[in-house]
Amino acid sequence: MKILNLYCGIGGNRKLWGDEHEITAVENDSKIAFAYRQMFPADNCIIGDAHQYLIEHFKDFDFIWSSPPCPTHSRARTSLAGWGVYNYPDMTLYQEVIFLKHFFKGFWVVENVIPYYEYLIKPSAILDRHSFWSNFYISPFETVRGYDVSKATKEILSAHHGIDLPPNTKDQRKLLRNCVYPELGLHILSSLDKPDKDTAPVKRR
Repeated sequence: MKILNLYCGIGGNRKLWGDEHEITAVENDSKIAFAYRQMFPADNCIIGDAHQYLIEHFKDFDFIWSSPPCPTHSRARTSLAGWGVYNYPDMTLYQEVIFLKHFFKGFWVVENVIPYYEYLIKPSAILDRHSFWSNFYISPFETVRGYDVSKATKEILSAHHGIDLPPNTKDQRKLLRNCVYPELGLHILSSLDKPDKDTAPVKRR
C-alpha cells in the first residue's frame, strides 16, 4: 500500500507500521525530518510544505494520514489569552478534511488536538488526546499511561512511546509529547480492514 504521512514529525503514528508499505513522509522542519529519516530510513522523507504536497500528489496514494498544525486549536489557547496572546485558528485542518472527503478516493484520516471551541466539523472519533476525521470506522482505543503527560519527562515519554531520538535532536520532550502514541497509530492503520458493521466499507482504488 502506498501511504502518505503528512506533517510527519518524528513519526510516532508511523512507528509500528512496519516496512511492507511504500511510505512517503512530508515535514517542513529540516531538523525534525532528519530525526525521522534516522528512525525510518526506508521511507521517502521530503522536506517541504505538506499542505501543498497534498493537493499536488494526493492521487498517487492509497492511504493518507495528515496531522496539520495543532497549536492554534489547542485548549492551551485560552490560557495564553490571559497573557494577551491571541491567534486565529489555522484553517488548514478543516480545509484538508473537506478536500479529502470530496476528492480523495482512497482511505484517509486527519488528526488534531481536542480544540478549545465547538468542532466546526464533527470528528469521526476522539481517542486518547486526539481528534480524528476519517472515511472509515475507527474502533475505541484506550492508552494506558500511569503518568501525567503535562509533567512527564523526556525519559518517561521516550520509554512509553518506545522512541529513542537521535542525540542531537532539539526539543525532544516537546516532540515526544506531541506525537501520536505508536500503538494508536497502528490501531488506526489496522482499522482499514475492519469496517463498521453498520456502514458499507470504503473500497480502495
